[in-house]
Amino acid sequence: MQTKANAKKDLSFEDFKKEVLNDYHIAVTSRECSLLGRREVLTGKAKFGIFGDGKEVPQLAMAKAFKNGDFRSGYYRDQTFMMAIGELTIQQFFSGLYANTDLAEEPMSAGRQMGGHFATHSLDANGNWKNLTQQKNSSSDISPTAGQMPRLLGLAQASKIYRNVKGIDTTNFSVEGNEVAWGTIGNASTSEGLFFETINAAGVLQVPMVISVWDDEYGISVHARHQTTKENISEILKGFQRDKNAKGYEILRVKGWDYANLIATYEEAAKIAREEHVPVLIHVNELTQPQGHSTSGSHERYKDKDRLNWEAKNDCNVKMRDWLIENNIATDEELQTIEKGIKKQVRDAKKAAWTSYLKPALSEKEELVILLQTVAASSPNKVFIEKIANELAALTEPNRKDSASAARRALRYLINENTSEKQQLLNWIDTFFEKVQPLYSSDLHNESDSAAIHIKEVKPTYSQDAEDVDARVILRENFDFIFNKYPETLIFGEDAGKIGDVNQGLEGLQDKYGELRVSDVGIREATILGQGIGMAMRGLRPIAEIQYLDYIMYALQIISDDLATLRYRTKGRQKAPLIIRTRGHRLEGIWHSGSQMGGVLNLVRGIHVLVPRNMTKAAGFYNTLLQSDEPALVVECLNGYRLKEQLPTNIGEFKTPIGVVETVKEGADITLVSYGSTLRIVQQAAKELAEVGIDAEIIDVQSLLPFDLNHDIVKSVQKTNRLMVIDEDVPGGASAYILDQILNKQDAFKYLDSQPKTLAAKPHRPAYGTDGDYFSKPSTEDVFEAIYEVMHEANPSSFPKLR
Repeated sequence: MQTKANAKKDLSFEDFKKEVLNDYHIAVTSRECSLLGRREVLTGKAKFGIFGDGKEVPQLAMAKAFKNGDFRSGYYRDQTFMMAIGELTIQQFFSGLYANTDLAEEPMSAGRQMGGHFATHSLDANGNWKNLTQQKNSSSDISPTAGQMPRLLGLAQASKIYRNVKGIDTTNFSVEGNEVAWGTIGNASTSEGLFFETINAAGVLQVPMVISVWDDEYGISVHARHQTTKENISEILKGFQRDKNAKGYEILRVKGWDYANLIATYEEAAKIAREEHVPVLIHVNELTQPQGHSTSGSHERYKDKDRLNWEAKNDCNVKMRDWLIENNIATDEELQTIEKGIKKQVRDAKKAAWTSYLKPALSEKEELVILLQTVAASSPNKVFIEKIANELAALTEPNRKDSASAARRALRYLINENTSEKQQLLNWIDTFFEKVQPLYSSDLHNESDSAAIHIKEVKPTYSQDAEDVDARVILRENFDFIFNKYPETLIFGEDAGKIGDVNQGLEGLQDKYGELRVSDVGIREATILGQGIGMAMRGLRPIAEIQYLDYIMYALQIISDDLATLRYRTKGRQKAPLIIRTRGHRLEGIWHSGSQMGGVLNLVRGIHVLVPRNMTKAAGFYNTLLQSDEPALVVECLNGYRLKEQLPTNIGEFKTPIGVVETVKEGADITLVSYGSTLRIVQQAAKELAEVGIDAEIIDVQSLLPFDLNHDIVKSVQKTNRLMVIDEDVPGGASAYILDQILNKQDAFKYLDSQPKTLAAKPHRPAYGTDGDYFSKPSTEDVFEAIYEVMHEANPSSFPKLR
């Protein structure tokens, strides 16, 4: 058995003893936090809890091999590891459990995620990158099982890019690509497709990644025999083991209670990954989960007596304790003293965390009670308002919700009053929400001056004899400019490399910039997105290409749960400025007609969704996004690559503004709002409508998220007094979203003389072929007739019934 002393021959026994006892101290502290945390949930102070009990010792070993600059991508049981690297205190642990909204008290998410979701700060308070090479880094956790895996791939790939691509400023991000990305996952979650997709991709890419599988034989209450073939994840992954003839993984196995061998195993894994850039999987088995899956139930319900007895004897903390005594590192009495001190330390920190959590709510409550008593004194409804005040005053451990609710309910009794006291209450409510609401709603996007919405438009310029080219050429030339100007940019996707994407918007760029910057990847959309997220979190500017918008469904969970929430769930302390490039809209068939914008819009709040009508506009969006630091989805028009557009003279410099609409045709009779490929149909219909005396104004939305920040559409409606939204999504999809924005956000209803209309596709996916397109999505005739009907209802004498 190799011990830490063997591994570090220059370490004296006293130093060795001190280090080992410190490890035990962390393990016991973490366990006490888990035990007391469960009690806090059961008493109602916290809402729900999932804890890291049973995984303490292997996480200590992982922490020893984890260096400055490294990144963790884990899940909600890694509290011991976070404590061991010095990024989680006991009080912070409980502040997370209580959802303290003060980032100084709860630095993981400021109460936006349940406890156990860990993160470090990659950005300072101003949103600028910190030096990630001088700190230990944890990417922000998410709850969906295996959802951390795709991001892990990108975190590891960044090291490969930094080691092999010249010209990038690596100051804050890498030291010669020596950083390792460390992933953790429960054995049952290895059943998820995201795990297997990531395993395969990392083996292909050969990136410095170490994955720890914590194996306690259960997933929730379900035994491994229902989870994994052969009940052994490392056994079924043996085909990935590298050998002298083929690249692959190094696969290591170790008992989760074996402190000495765990340290040796993790040191070996780190050396392989860090020096050779080879992925490593460590199967850590014979672990336990002493309190069961979560606070929702007890493991006694699904584990038999034999298993429970085995777990009691083989608990990793128990085994480490025995090892300390057997090796004369500490006596039982010494360990009892340590353990007793830890119990008090944890109780005291828990109490301090609860006091800190309550402090602002108590102060606000007391302030409001005094105000409500003042309001009651001058009101005919005194008795009712006093009742609310007394109920609030009686709360010894209030939530902020209690004060907000009390103030708003009291206001109802003042409806017919016009007093200074009522005004004071109104002011209190407004001030309260101005202060408190941002604690829960800020930082969905960049809120600084560097936000994408603040990047000014730069129009394309043209020479007098500007050449008409296939639109895809504009994209190609613009990407060429981007890759030359920004060495930290790279693009990757299916067919993106050798052939320059299916529409040749990247033609010849792999030969010019190399396979690491313009790359082909396998058919695996979720991990394409994961590559982008992880690399963007480490300072690169990746463009992840999804071949068709239809295929983004494979990656939608990652986009929604991870990318779109990252800045929000870290309260602005992490970011991933990933650009997702795809193509959609008008084509033919169920699987290649990509216009499912309504579904996308409702799932990706936190990223920009941009729908350029042509390739010049699309290129301008890429230029704008690279001046900012926010994630975005750019949907190019599938049927626009071979259409002719003029080649601008300022390629790479022109910028399409985000959140700004464009009026492409002025008119007086009706406002038509559309985007993407449908806009060309609307423009053709408008020409035909003009022939019968209808003058339509056409507005290109351009940006769905954010939407018309200047409220230009309502200005058009104020002029025309009529409105129609046209798109090729299903009814109730993006057209309904757009109409809601115009009517409810911009108050356009007050200017309407006719019912606002939407015209969308049929409620089914588009049928194949030219006729399938015509009879599935809005045609020029559909648009003409729908608009004509609105004008007929408004003025039947000028526009007699069409049929």
